[in-house]
Amino acid sequence: MFKLDGKIAAITGGGSGIGKAIAELFASRGAAVCILELNASTGEETAKNIISNKGKAKAFTCNVAEQSQVKDVFAAIVNEFGRVDILVNCAGISHIGRLDNTTENDFDRIFSVNVKGVYNAMAGVIEQMKKQGGGAILNLASIAGSIAIADRFAYSMSKGALISMTYSVAQDYVAHNIRCNCISPARIHTAFVDGFLKKNYAGQEKEMFEKLSKVQPIGRMGKPEEVASLALYLCSDEAAFVTGTDYPIDGGYIKLRN
Repeated sequence: MFKLDGKIAAITGGGSGIGKAIAELFASRGAAVCILELNASTGEETAKNIISNKGKAKAFTCNVAEQSQVKDVFAAIVNEFGRVDILVNCAGISHIGRLDNTTENDFDRIFSVNVKGVYNAMAGVIEQMKKQGGGAILNLASIAGSIAIADRFAYSMSKGALISMTYSVAQDYVAHNIRCNCISPARIHTAFVDGFLKKNYAGQEKEMFEKLSKVQPIGRMGKPEEVASLALYLCSDEAAFVTGTDYPIDGGYIKLRN
């Protein structure tokens, strides 16, 4: 089950964190993975790791906020591989702030990557997926897109928009055999979390890590590999009956917190 043999999978933000975990898992299940990454070195490193483990991967340097770059990359992918079976949108940035201390530049920066970047990637593959008779699109949202989290004004806006776009794309292209779903993680332990703690809580990293971990009723943060496993299911043929759905993966945060 959950084989991706012969599939061509494009993953934005596939050079680190959740995107990297997804790229490595998909490659291990037989997909040829195309990594779209702003940071060229991390994209290349992930691709090399996959290839060293006998997988298939290629890195493309790309700023998802720039539509012309995204179109050029997908044209190159189709030219080389002939199709795009799976698109996973992992590229994203975070921001901490309320309405009254979020600047216009902050807002525009979050929107350009988290919303426009996903739009650009989906627009870059939709015609090819229609032409080839189908495909699977998966967007990485957040529980912040559907529930209230303090000091996440712009970030929550962007993830709420992403969830709505997922529903819309699923509706509009279901007749073309194109499925579109999204995953909404709670706090996942990545290098971003470690960097955030080091920057904002120097000397208190261990205590704050434990505090943030216990926010999830299950008592810990999620792992990138756990998100990747859910992504594998949703992009596999075993999920052929699944579309237009947001899947929280949150250690019970939404339903079980007091």
